[in-house]
Amino acid sequence: MGKRMSTTEAPERLMTLAELAKLLGVPIGTLYAWRCRGEGPSGYRIGRHVRYRRSVVEAWIEGQADSVREP
Repeated sequence: MGKRMSTTEAPERLMTLAELAKLLGVPIGTLYAWRCRGEGPSGYRIGRHVRYRRSVVEAWIEGQADSVREP
């Protein structure tokens, strides 16, 4: 079943493409390319707009960390 929010818990604000591009330091075009290839963070199409949950973006960033190998 879906996650329920308490009445005191505010919904998570969704990020725009521009906000995500600024956070990651990449052009918006790169975000569109990643989206088409399924490489970037998962987003939502709302009408003509694409939006991202910050928690999903942060989890995606953590998953991009390089693993360090011991020699």
